[in-house]
Amino acid sequence: MGVENPSSATEGSGDMRTVRRPRRYIAAHWLLLLRPALRYSSSREAYILRLIGRDRGPVLRVDRRSSRAFDGVDRRHTRAA
Repeated sequence: MGVENPSSATEGSGDMRTVRRPRRYIAAHWLLLLRPALRYSSSREAYILRLIGRDRGPVLRVDRRSSRAFDGVDRRHTRAA
């Protein structure tokens, strides 16, 4: 009979989750409205639901991605001289 290392099965907090929950980006004004139901998790650098957010629910981040229009010269379909 093979003897397994019992410490490897009990390491950590007992949570066997290996897949991280995806981060969802939302606008800052929605975070302000949802603030009573959310708390900031510094380890995730995101907001999670109070009470159950450790294991379940969305992981929300402020949407800081910008969608600015490009003001420069478009050179995609030009030929080099």
